Formats: sequence, structure tokens, C-alpha cells
Amino acid sequence: MPNVKFILPDGREQALEVENGTSLMRAATWAGIHSIVGDCGGNLACATCHVYVESTHAELLGPADTRETEMLEYTAAPRLPNSRLSCQILMQEGLEGLTVRVADPQL
Repeated sequence: MPNVKFILPDGREQALEVENGTSLMRAATWAGIHSIVGDCGGNLACATCHVYVESTHAELLGPADTRETEMLEYTAAPRLPNSRLSCQILMQEGLEGLTVRVADPQL
């Protein structure tokens, strides 16, 4: 399984092995990363799983689709060029070593 590193709001880092096809939001909430809220359960309806993708991996994800782009307008933390919703990032082998910084606040 590929690894992803979450940089938490307090600066701590937490690495997770994430099964291919699993969203980063689900992996984070299952692992007890409480700074990822995911109120809507990954249904692209709340923007409470906002992350900043580190620049070395941003190009691997491709652009956000129209719905994700619209939801990013509602994030509590500032939207940046590398902002994404972790419910829309599905792990795959090509994302091995992906690093995301959890946006703060989520609500």
C-alpha cells in the first residue's frame, strides 16, 4: 500500500499506509486524525477535509473538477493554489510519498 504523510496543524507529522482507491479523508478519519473533520462523509458537500498538497505532488493529482472547485470556495481556512479536498484524492500507487498539510481551521 502506498504511504501518505499528513502534516497536522500543530506541526506533527503522521504517515499512513492507504489502500488504493481509498480517499485520504477516509484514511485520515479511520486513523484518528481529528483535524480532518469530513462532516459529509466524503460526499463533496461540506469542505471540512481541506488540505494543502505539497508542491512536489500537486501535479500528480491533476486539476480539481468543477464540484470540488466550487466547494473549495467554502473552506474555513484560506484557499491557496494547492488547496484540495481530501475526500476527492483517491490513493493510488503513483501517489506514493504524497504529503498533505491539513488546513486549519476546518470549521
